[in-house]
Amino acid sequence: MLDLSTDFPTLSPGPGPAVGEAGAPLQWRLMGLADLDAVMVLEQASHSHPWTRGNFSDSLKGGFHIPLLLRGDVLLGYFVAMPGVDEVHLLNVTVAPGLRRQGLGRVLMAALEWWARRLPALQIWLEVRRSNGAAQALYRDIGYEEVAWRRNYYPLDGQQREDALVMRKLLPYDAPDDVPDAYQAQVGAGT
Repeated sequence: MLDLSTDFPTLSPGPGPAVGEAGAPLQWRLMGLADLDAVMVLEQASHSHPWTRGNFSDSLKGGFHIPLLLRGDVLLGYFVAMPGVDEVHLLNVTVAPGLRRQGLGRVLMAALEWWARRLPALQIWLEVRRSNGAAQALYRDIGYEEVAWRRNYYPLDGQQREDALVMRKLLPYDAPDDVPDAYQAQVGAGT
């Protein structure tokens, strides 16, 4: 059983943002409007072309699933997922820059899959920048397959654009038995 409150790599306070009180467990909370300022700070620090406040506000109004991963009061990461008919579309997944390559992306993706299976969804879709080899490797490692390329999908500097790799993971048609206890208790299966 994956317990998202304890099954995570040890985080050291190396370069990047502080990770909160040492030894504090990871916690989950659904994003609300009061979280916009903190989310925007992390979003802008993490992406060359970050989402706007309006993107997050619209996602909240649209009922998208936006859980925040925290340690104490420190925001470590989040994802934005849009439920559809028998599927989920991952729109945004973000880990604090100083905490990358420590397993938090994998934790976020495990939570996404658990939530999607509880809907129940049969597949998860996502796009990833052609240049983001680290994310592509993670997605392949956890069972995503390449489906197609979207030409000129992402903005770059100036008038340039970057292709997106479309990836998909097929999910079993059953609710998961390996419910991440902390995630279920703190966020639940709802949107």
